[in-house]
Amino acid sequence: MKIFLLLLIGLVIGTLVILFGGGGAAIYLGILTGLFGINMLIQKQGHARLQASLFGIFGGLMAGVAGMSGGAVIIAGLFLLGLKDFQATATSTYVLVFMTATGALFHIAGGQVDWAAGLPLMIGALVGAIIAPKLAQLLAKTKITKYMKPTTGVLLILLGAKSLL
Repeated sequence: MKIFLLLLIGLVIGTLVILFGGGGAAIYLGILTGLFGINMLIQKQGHARLQASLFGIFGGLMAGVAGMSGGAVIIAGLFLLGLKDFQATATSTYVLVFMTATGALFHIAGGQVDWAAGLPLMIGALVGAIIAPKLAQLLAKTKITKYMKPTTGVLLILLGAKSLL
């Protein structure tokens, strides 16, 4: 529960901060995403809780500014806190519910939501969310779990690079 609270605090703050951000926020997000990916690959022990909170803030910023879920960053923070493979995935999903709810409320209040465009995507996402836990249970029994952390790091670096282009 402590892990969840640390990430939740970071996510809520990140989501709120983005409401007051400037036009260069996407560039900053790209740079930070790449740096977080590098951190995942060369992770040093120490200050894991602080780092995880920063990952939480960044996840909220990604969702608020770039419309990205922030899930990869949240998983990176959970790996820093010592969670393993699909336990990190499940906890990430749990944390993302609160981050998404916070961001959605502020975007709805600001009148920025296109309901007609979002509805079919939301339905598809719900179907995927129903299938994902069963798939994760199957994959957890394979050797794929040892590749999750480095893959997350590489994906964050690629996301950061893509955001800068």
